[in-house]
Amino acid sequence: MALPESPDERHRVVAGGFTDVVAGVVDWDAPAPVEGWTARDVVGHLTTWLPGLLASGSDVRLPVGPPVETAPAAAWRTHSGAVQVLLDDPDTSTKRLTNPHIGELPLPTAIDRFYTADVFMHTWDLVRASGQEVQLDADLCAEMLAGMSEMEDVLRSSGQYGPRVEVPQDASVQDRLLGFIGRDPTWRPSAAG
Repeated sequence: MALPESPDERHRVVAGGFTDVVAGVVDWDAPAPVEGWTARDVVGHLTTWLPGLLASGSDVRLPVGPPVETAPAAAWRTHSGAVQVLLDDPDTSTKRLTNPHIGELPLPTAIDRFYTADVFMHTWDLVRASGQEVQLDADLCAEMLAGMSEMEDVLRSSGQYGPRVEVPQDASVQDRLLGFIGRDPTWRPSAAG
């Protein structure tokens, strides 16, 4: 199934999928596939870096929600709701984000390309940390893998991605994307200990 193309609708679908996973988390201290992270840290990451990026490169200030340390699900709902309100606002289409690393982009494009894509990839981390199962959208996996493969050296040198994890030649596109971003598709919490 192809996800919507517009940044507002794509965020609605991707963040909604993440919200569904959040609702199924029982142990927020369970280890996550990112070394040294817990399920709570996945939400903490997603709720903290975008507000800083927006504040440093635009006039947008997202509202602060409950602390992730004590209310991760509420923190996520508040944050993702605020991002959706921003994307749904017709005035947002005229706003720009300026950043020394990515240049100047329309704000909705920047949110879609960097933030919504990050939510999509970290959905798998939270799924695995919480012992749930989900299949990520194969079309978006393929789209992201193709785009990221073209700039692999830049991505690796950014420090945001771990070393590539080799997967079998016939692996699913989801597993190939996970391997590309440095995740072992076979990772389970019991294997982390």
